[in-house]
Amino acid sequence: MKHAIELRELTKTYGSRRGLTGLSLDVRAGEVFGFLGPNGAGKSTTIRLLLDLIRPTGGTATVLRLDPRADGVRLRARVGYLAGEFVCDGRQNVRAYLRFLAALRGGVPQGRIDDLADRLGLDQSAKIKKLSKGNRQKVGIVQAFMHTPELLILDEPTSGLDPLVQQTFLELVAEAAANGQTVFMSSHIMSEVEAVADRVGIIRDGRLAAVDTVTNLRTGTVRDIEVTFARPVETAAFAAVEGAGQLHLDVSGTTLTGQVTGSPDALIKALARHTVTGLRATEPALEELFHTYYEGANAEPRTPTQPA
Repeated sequence: MKHAIELRELTKTYGSRRGLTGLSLDVRAGEVFGFLGPNGAGKSTTIRLLLDLIRPTGGTATVLRLDPRADGVRLRARVGYLAGEFVCDGRQNVRAYLRFLAALRGGVPQGRIDDLADRLGLDQSAKIKKLSKGNRQKVGIVQAFMHTPELLILDEPTSGLDPLVQQTFLELVAEAAANGQTVFMSSHIMSEVEAVADRVGIIRDGRLAAVDTVTNLRTGTVRDIEVTFARPVETAAFAAVEGAGQLHLDVSGTTLTGQVTGSPDALIKALARHTVTGLRATEPALEELFHTYYEGANAEPRTPTQPA
């Protein structure tokens, strides 16, 4: 199976309000796909359409080669889903609740549930109604992962988790990918997506603004640089460097600062003619890249690239 998710011109409107506008996207089988966007961009709407929790106004969605509407029961048996607002029955304790869900899925070894709960620091004897938001989120993570589904669909999965548990969650995602599972993860937290995603899709106002690897999305971005030399140099030595702009030396002529757009290769070759004693280049974070797609309310989305 080449693609776990295929969306073609998927559209959802709520009366006069826009949800999604012509979303086309392929998520490859076995990859971790990060779906980025601020609240209200269309992330949760997309996920609900994938699971037939809501119906599209137009376009099509295929998940694991199945139609979410016609094959909903078969599809959901093969998917692990964590909703953006995870709700569970507060009358039970955690262990009983997870056993109930495991039975609905045809049975899950108790050892698998215990292992996930222990790694996340989840007390299975606690009553669900007494759990904090973070601990309820742990229950949601366990129920999504415990039956080792072919496809994990996770909507803002680390909401309410402390940093240590967030790291454990990212380890679980990496292990799922290594096991051949596909992970579709919606988030507005760039660092967690950057840590595990093979590719990233950026959605803006219900439209896809870009799809690519983090490395490729960084192409053409600006890096801040600072270089120190053993002896004074002239600014003119770097005037013709491709992509270098706003470079200037301090009064001693031994510290060069400025910005480089795109690949720093030309600058590195120019620096090699001198004795460099220090070099600092700030790699743009995914968060900075994300915001470039939201510059100005009327900015046009950039054409997404989707390599086969």
